[in-house]
Amino acid sequence: MTSLWVREIRRHRIVRSETAPLADDASLLDVLGALCARMDVPRPLFLAKHAREWAQFGQTFFSPDHFVESVSFDRLEIERIDPDAKKARSSDPRNG
Repeated sequence: MTSLWVREIRRHRIVRSETAPLADDASLLDVLGALCARMDVPRPLFLAKHAREWAQFGQTFFSPDHFVESVSFDRLEIERIDPDAKKARSSDPRNG
């Protein structure tokens, strides 16, 4: 089952993190909102940049500029964790 991992980063260190299951029929924004409420963090603005990074890489981050309220961390990172996913390999011949 796929999970959503949310990390609060301050001075390049994870200070808090939470995970929650991300079902296929569940909305990413709903799960993100629930995790933000659990971590007592305001919900960030989800822009087109975030949607594009989420679709392409399965992760994105939010800086303090992406929050309406002030926050005490440097960035909030979200990442999709899929334990059943096949690990991607680079097609670059230098990586052998």
